[in-house]
Amino acid sequence: MKKSIFRLLARFNKLALPKYHYRDLTKLKKWEKAIVGYRYWVTTNALG
Repeated sequence: MKKSIFRLLARFNKLALPKYHYRDLTKLKKWEKAIVGYRYWVTTNALG
């Protein structure tokens, strides 16, 4: 059940949140880094 919730969150992230994979991560603002961290956390939990 936990994995299915994270997969649902990952789909929502893909649709709603901006993508930062082409940007230099060191030059992001703090709130943008928080979004990247949140997306990473959701993705790792959805896969593992």
